[in-house]
Amino acid sequence: MIVERIWVGNALRNYNYLLACPDTGEALAIDPLDHEKVLGTAKARGWQITQILNTHEHHDHIGGNTAVVEATGAKLIAHHKAKGKIPGVDRGVGAGDVIKLGRHIELECLDTPGHTLCHICLCAHAEEPALFSGDTLFNAGAGNVHNGGNVDELYNTFSQQIARLPDQTRLFAGHDYLATNLQFTLAREPDNAAAQALLPLAQAQDGAQAPVTTLGQERQHNSFMRLQSPSLIAILRQEFPDLPEQPDERTVFTKLRELRNRW
Repeated sequence: MIVERIWVGNALRNYNYLLACPDTGEALAIDPLDHEKVLGTAKARGWQITQILNTHEHHDHIGGNTAVVEATGAKLIAHHKAKGKIPGVDRGVGAGDVIKLGRHIELECLDTPGHTLCHICLCAHAEEPALFSGDTLFNAGAGNVHNGGNVDELYNTFSQQIARLPDQTRLFAGHDYLATNLQFTLAREPDNAAAQALLPLAQAQDGAQAPVTTLGQERQHNSFMRLQSPSLIAILRQEFPDLPEQPDERTVFTKLRELRNRW
């Protein structure tokens, strides 16, 4: 499977993706907001977009659907509960459903509520496993729950699904917030060596060149995946003095998300 990460370069710092079969040239477009860049990239690579996957219903992830469908005839795939929220859905999917691409590529759908309640992540169980996480998991961060989400559901998604994926899984998120998220990590956990090492690289590059991290790396520098860190908890208790000395992970996650909302 070939992965093409497309930097939109807008104020929201979106990424769009093309996944292609090297044997057939068939391609899947993920959240194709910038239809011109997506279609232009596919044409330049000699690929035919046959399917579109929307991770969720927010406009900055579905805004290019119509133009891509008109240009390619691609079938639109989204969460089965999003059919009333995303126009023109051809296939509704849920947990465990498989999207086939080309001759041999199979992508597992993960039902990952939290950012919204009908959010899909795609997992490629391949020699180089990959997670296309939309706005659920970011590099060094976690999605917000402002527009139709729920923080308890987001925690459940992290603890019950993302936590089970292998360290070597490459992370392809819906936006580039890496530098800002690393700064948040260091504000909560100043002694985090992994975040200290990665921040200068993230600050020196724009989203087009931002590094692709793995889940193993995320477990070293992502506060939302480090809920038992003593230094993180100690500083969190300064912000929330009523927290017990050993708060449970759900509480730590919830308080981190609350802090990130206003940070």
